Formats: sequence, structure tokens, C-alpha cells
Amino acid sequence: MKILAIQNRMGIGDTVIFLPFIKAISNKFGVPVSLLVKENSKANEFLFQTNYIDEIIHLERDNKIYQKHDGFKGFFKLASDLKKYNFNKVFIFNSSLRYNLISRIAGIKEIFQYPLFEKKNQHIIEPAKAIVKKYLDIETVDNPEIQIDNKIVKKSAVDLNINNEELNVLLGIGGSGPTKRIPSKTFLNVMEKLENLKKSRFFLATGKNKDEQKILSELYNTKFKEKCVALDNLNIRETLPIIKNCNIAICNDTSFSHLSSALGIKTITLMADTPLIYGSYSTNMYPVIPDGEKTVSHNTRGKDKINPDKIYEKLLSIIN
Repeated sequence: MKILAIQNRMGIGDTVIFLPFIKAISNKFGVPVSLLVKENSKANEFLFQTNYIDEIIHLERDNKIYQKHDGFKGFFKLASDLKKYNFNKVFIFNSSLRYNLISRIAGIKEIFQYPLFEKKNQHIIEPAKAIVKKYLDIETVDNPEIQIDNKIVKKSAVDLNINNEELNVLLGIGGSGPTKRIPSKTFLNVMEKLENLKKSRFFLATGKNKDEQKILSELYNTKFKEKCVALDNLNIRETLPIIKNCNIAICNDTSFSHLSSALGIKTITLMADTPLIYGSYSTNMYPVIPDGEKTVSHNTRGKDKINPDKIYEKLLSIIN
């Protein structure tokens, strides 16, 4: 039996969010599941050792740049590409008629999908829960899980001289947009408090964006320089074992918050300008929202109101 799951949202976070439902399908039928995802999901970089995942197939479709699977020709090209795999079942995690018809043309006999034409204001997780309940009779799903070989994790610890006697902290200081990036002074405040608590080491995770690099520099070029390890020159596959060696993570709403929590690391998520669900869907996530807010969503713009004292208190409650 060969099963396909179609998840056409963009980015790492959305892919990680759907992993529990993919795993539930795999467990139900006793086979790993192939994924059709966009290349910017980076799924092949973090799911390469996860045993409930089979093949990663890239959906080459973009709203801004015409790609292979866009338009009328792309419709039939994708159907042709999928037909080669001889899938028996497909689970479509969206309400698009396009993917339903493509699956039919690809010869997939059993099609399970969200209700058609209900995309507007659709909740990120609830329809996925409904589909596994309706078709698989599964009430609850696990946390997202990314698997990685323990030998790689141990080798990473040796290579970076990671000491279990220290508190090893992942700091996810990047972010896909400026309103999600918490100022460096907030992280520095927490680092100061941690240093007074226990000997600590900080792994700084960010991208190459100019503004992200500025925050990295502001953290790295301080008295904590000797205690910091910058991860910006590593790809995702290379960062996974390092993250796995950390005791705890403190992350903006960035790909690293999703990756660390899915690796089983307790992750404090700093939610400044994104719906709270993106930082609270896993029991490994501990959200901190801006002072004065009861919740957080798009346009909350609360990055300057994330209280370092609340981050520290949350951290103490986790490690104790």
C-alpha cells in the first residue's frame, strides 16, 4: 500500500504542525506516508530519518513565480508526476478542488479530504483533526515528532564539547518578519538571569537576513561571546542534532520553535505578532505573549512588550 498526504501550505512551521496527522495515518495503515509539499517546507532536511515518512515530493507551485505545477499545464503535469508512484490513498489537507481532481487523474482510488470550498477563515488544525476522526476514527494525535539517530546527536555533542553539567539553551532569535523578531535586549536580559542561576551555553539560531544578523551580532559581541555558538552557517540538517542536545529552547515564532519542540525539547515560544496556535499546538510549547495582551494574532505587534521576567519565570518552572 502506498499513501500520499498533500500539504500545500508554505514553510517549515506549517509542515511540522501537520506531522501528528501524518503519523496517525501511518500508524493506522502500518506504512510510511509520502508527502507532497512545497520546497520551502525544507521537509527533506528535517524528516530524512523520521520513520513514518516515506518519500518527499516537491510541489512546484508558487503564487508569484510561474513554476512547473502552476496553471492549466501544471495541473496535468502534477497529475502525471503523481501517477508514477501508484498511490492507493491520498489525504488532502486543504479544501481545494484542484488537488481532488489531480488525485483522480493520477489514478488514486481512495481520496480523503477537507470539505471542498471552505478555505476562507479556516482554522489551521481543526479540519485536520476532523479528517482523522471522520476517516480513521482517531480522537487525539501525538505531538509533532521529528526523529534523528542518537549516534548523530552524540557525535554533535562531542564535536561541540557540549557539557551536560551546563544548561544548554537554544535561542531562536530569527523570524520570518521584522514584527516577529524580539529585540536582542530581551534575550540579553534572560541570558544575564540564567548566568546567575547556572553555568549556561547559548546556541544562536537565525538566518542570513540583514536584520537577523544584526540581532545575532548584538548577542554575540557581549560578555557572553565565549558562551555562544552561532548556527547561522549551518543548514537545517546540521542543526537538528545540536538542537537535540539542548536542555531548553527560547524562540521567536520561527522555524526553530517548531523544530525544537518536535525534537522533544521544551520550547518557550515568544509570540509577538502571530496567532497563538502557532506557539501552543504542542505540549512541548510554552508561549509567552506581550504584556497587556490576553492573546496574540496578526497585527498585535508586541515584540517590544515581551517581558524577559516572564520568560525567565517560565524557564524556571520548566527546569525545576
